[in-house]
Amino acid sequence: MPSPSESPVEQVVTPRVLRAWPLPDPAGGKESRGTVLVVGGSRYTPGAVLLAGVAALRAGAGRLQLAVVQSTAAALSIAVPEAKVVGLPETDAGSVSGDVPQHVLEMAGKADVVTIGPGLDDIDETTRLMEALLGAVRPGTPVVLDAYALGALSAHPELLAGRDVRAVLTPNTTEAGHLLGRDPGDDLAAAAAELAGRHGAVVTLYGHIATPDGRAWREESGDVGLGTSGSGDVRAGIVAGLLGRGADPAQAACWGAYVHAGCGRRLAPRHGHLGYLARELVDEVAATIAMV
Repeated sequence: MPSPSESPVEQVVTPRVLRAWPLPDPAGGKESRGTVLVVGGSRYTPGAVLLAGVAALRAGAGRLQLAVVQSTAAALSIAVPEAKVVGLPETDAGSVSGDVPQHVLEMAGKADVVTIGPGLDDIDETTRLMEALLGAVRPGTPVVLDAYALGALSAHPELLAGRDVRAVLTPNTTEAGHLLGRDPGDDLAAAAAELAGRHGAVVTLYGHIATPDGRAWREESGDVGLGTSGSGDVRAGIVAGLLGRGADPAQAACWGAYVHAGCGRRLAPRHGHLGYLARELVDEVAATIAMV
């Protein structure tokens, strides 16, 4: 395993690599493709949960559940009729409260994948939320941590320590800096590897994927247009959906990075390298997977 300062040897993620590592293709009904629960969405950012949730469905998840603040739950249930949507307590400022209702903890305990973070906006409340949810999931459950969940983890690394979960962290470079406690610099492969070893999780960072046991990959086709509002929520949702259909965390991260980049490639001829929207990325997910 590389030392924290050593850049790992990365395998480039290509269609040939992915075709040799095919995604599970579960037979049967929606139950065979897993239930994905996405928890997040403050009063002002419910769209992040929508993007992540619909991306999970497009990636192949069988069932979708969304948990957002009570004030936006009804609107979100109309916007995403395919999902079960439940309301969460909220603070006066409109953030998700860390006082997680019992029925939501029960949902987390039954879900096949739990994604925490899209649209959250309060570190202290997110910390309490994560403590409750991570304590409720079944042993071995895949958990995707994104956005403010990563901020909470940077302040409280013990949130994951000793947990029997299969975690995937999806930081951008700013969030990686918070997790590392320093600027990640130009060697993002080394940064991803260090975070993977530190948290015992698969890390996907700006096209660099690393596992705790020292394996590493690099996705090279991502375009500058992916740096748009909501794009990270889509990436987290893709990973969650692939986990739901049975991919292991490293496979979901590698396929997720390639598919996320591929969605941008499909949109560029219509919109240019800048200007396409995160919600348009979502609509390209299924076709991009099918074309690998």
